[in-house]
Amino acid sequence: MTLRFGVIGTGAIGREHMKRIENKLSGGKIVAVTDVNQEAAKQVVTQMKLEADVYPDDRSLVAADNVDAVLVTSWGPAHEANVLGAIEAEKYVFVEKPLATTAEGCMKIIEAEMNHGKRLVQVGFMRRYDKGYVQLKKAIDDHFIGEPLMVRCAHRNPEVGESYTDDMAIHDTLIHELDVLHWLIDDEYESVSVSFPKKTKHALPHLRDPRVVTLETKGGVLITAEVFVNCKYGYDIQCEVIGEEGIASLPEVDSISFRKRATLGTNILMDWKQRFIEAYDVELQHFIDSIKQSGEPSGPNAWDGYVAAITVDAALKASNSWQKQFISLKEKPAFYSVKKENSHEAML
Repeated sequence: MTLRFGVIGTGAIGREHMKRIENKLSGGKIVAVTDVNQEAAKQVVTQMKLEADVYPDDRSLVAADNVDAVLVTSWGPAHEANVLGAIEAEKYVFVEKPLATTAEGCMKIIEAEMNHGKRLVQVGFMRRYDKGYVQLKKAIDDHFIGEPLMVRCAHRNPEVGESYTDDMAIHDTLIHELDVLHWLIDDEYESVSVSFPKKTKHALPHLRDPRVVTLETKGGVLITAEVFVNCKYGYDIQCEVIGEEGIASLPEVDSISFRKRATLGTNILMDWKQRFIEAYDVELQHFIDSIKQSGEPSGPNAWDGYVAAITVDAALKASNSWQKQFISLKEKPAFYSVKKENSHEAML
């Protein structure tokens, strides 16, 4: 069985996913493409030599009889309508974050999926598929360091452009930590506060950088997450979990050590795509494989997208009010509580 993909959005991430489905992964094929820029959609089909039709809009693509699964890599505010359209058409859907730009939008998707009766949606939280995070998750689940007490993590970029807004530090950057930490320690967030150290001279006037986000969980775990998007020295993702009996840290990225010009060192990546390129491959391969094996995707689901959206909203309020915000989630439906046999933790 080959899973036939229709792609909504042919920007940078859309093209990267199309390349991996066509050239690196097994069991998938691109058969349909659309973009608000029709010329861009036609261009990518020609450049990649795809046997795919270019559709004038997302609705016609989703309705196409030869499309089994929809890959949503469009502009974030369009995700909600794209995903709801796919569910209505009873198509599987892999959507890059965010699932929707509001918690209300996420709940609409959850209700539509539950009404359908089986899972159709997977959200592109790729860090859960990074081999370093998988090792860290196993150490925590195996109680290698006892119960987690604290987590310290950092998300650092060498620089960001003028189009990067202050709020993007939360809803585009921190959102990855919000999802992966929720998954790592398997505990619900209770509150969030944000503080701002001395501003770096490299940040543009409109951007407060760096910032430190403090999260408290219902189980009492205290998390500090640094977001520093003009750190200059490289793209650096750190995570350290302090437990009752030890400390477990995210492994450093593989790199040669060198001795040169009186220096002993290792190289640091500058490009986020290179840091998580393998994780992107694994997550999409898992999406394809889990559908083949069980008829449903079993990766990050619509509920995970909702949790991230609620926490992002609270963190934005905390950033702008300078006050702690409490996080209130609806009760998790049993529909999303069942542990799938082919969950991605088991398959990695």
